Amino acid sequence: MRRSPWATLAVLALAQFIVVLDVTIVNVALPDIQTDLNFSADSLQWVINAYTLLFGGFLLLGGRMSDLLGARRVFVGGLLLFGVTSLVAGLASSPEFLIGARAVQGLGGALLSPAALAILTMTFAHGRERNIAMGVWGGLAGLGGTLGVVAGGVLVDSLSWQWVFFVNVPIVIALVALIPVFVPDVRHHTGARTFDIPGALLGTAGLMAIVYGVVRSEPRGWGSGEVIGVLAAGVALMVAFVFVERRSAAPLVPLRLFRSRALSVSGASLSLNGAAFLSMFFLTAIYLQQVRGDSALEAGLHFLPMGGAAIVGAVLASQLVQRVGTRTVQLGGAVLSAAALLWLSQADATGSYATQLLPGLILFGFGILGVGVPGQITAVSEVRPAEAGAASGVVNAMYQVGGALGLAVVTTLSVSHATAELAHGATQQHALESGFSRGLLVAALFSVANVFLTLASPQLQPTAEELVEATAAA
Repeated sequence: MRRSPWATLAVLALAQFIVVLDVTIVNVALPDIQTDLNFSADSLQWVINAYTLLFGGFLLLGGRMSDLLGARRVFVGGLLLFGVTSLVAGLASSPEFLIGARAVQGLGGALLSPAALAILTMTFAHGRERNIAMGVWGGLAGLGGTLGVVAGGVLVDSLSWQWVFFVNVPIVIALVALIPVFVPDVRHHTGARTFDIPGALLGTAGLMAIVYGVVRSEPRGWGSGEVIGVLAAGVALMVAFVFVERRSAAPLVPLRLFRSRALSVSGASLSLNGAAFLSMFFLTAIYLQQVRGDSALEAGLHFLPMGGAAIVGAVLASQLVQRVGTRTVQLGGAVLSAAALLWLSQADATGSYATQLLPGLILFGFGILGVGVPGQITAVSEVRPAEAGAASGVVNAMYQVGGALGLAVVTTLSVSHATAELAHGATQQHALESGFSRGLLVAALFSVANVFLTLASPQLQPTAEELVEATAAA
């Protein structure tokens, strides 16, 4: 049966849309989730981090599984897992229940996302049609992040926070019904089926242990036996991960890729970019509602200018790298991000949104893509074409993991500062405002570090053809 490749693209893009949507849609529901399920201030971040860590930690394994088991089979499996855990998350009655569901939901996203991209690249031949398809794919994914905060606000205000998860269920059911009709079963691997499951488990467990240790440092203190023990276990697991990867016949992370200065520097830069972005989004979503008194919908609408700026920033960055080079654009993006976070850190509860928040949000939208677009291009510039997919997978995973680790650090320091303010007699509103400011200042340090890191990045001026291929791989 002949299938329209554009119908295939519609199904794949919608699936990727809800995966990206789920990163942002939850943010505006966090205050309601915290109240209903009695989350503590420091544990609330795990609603975001559980999803992000599992998504980033298993992204490479998901890509490997789609190569070996068949992309459509893994795509359907990941989609079903994503849908079921969305339903479970909406039914959660305790913090532990919700965090567990979000973790498995992230695993579902890690399976379906690379499988969907593999189907897309095998459905469209190299050239103009694939470039158009990749543009639609990337555009809808970006739109998912932008619309997530508004959709979350509408659902929370009109129904309840549970619906930010329930909304995925009918979409998943419809997609699973459409897949046999519109998505081809394309396979290209004929060799031995070798998985690096130990690598995925060790790497993800090590990162989660480190994040947990950072989070527990706020109530327990850095010198406590619990924090030291968990952090030591995390480091030991990461050492074991590197040991396994060096000796694996089919490593999850080909360590030889890090011999490339461009990939190593760009990967670290994108990790810092993820840390700044996830921290800003998390803190500002809570600040708008708990300090400034926004409804969930108002908070979502207040984020919209940043999403619009990000879309425009992506287009401008793609054009500018051809004229002035990747390092120049990336340096400008890092400076804009740092300036935006410093601006936002000065906001208070009674100031005007138009003067205290809007400029910072718009600057940050431009800055985050000013770092991201050239960073992705540079990351795959020195690797062989056969390894471009693996390289982009490594960099994407580093972005997700960097976001989770950065959020853990920022939230811990923010909560610690707010708690200290309360202990010294400050009102709750002032303590939250002060904690928000401290957290954004720490996030600004990530962007400042990115300014210096970018100076070590190579300066590239890709042609239009090279630009399309690099951004498609990323």
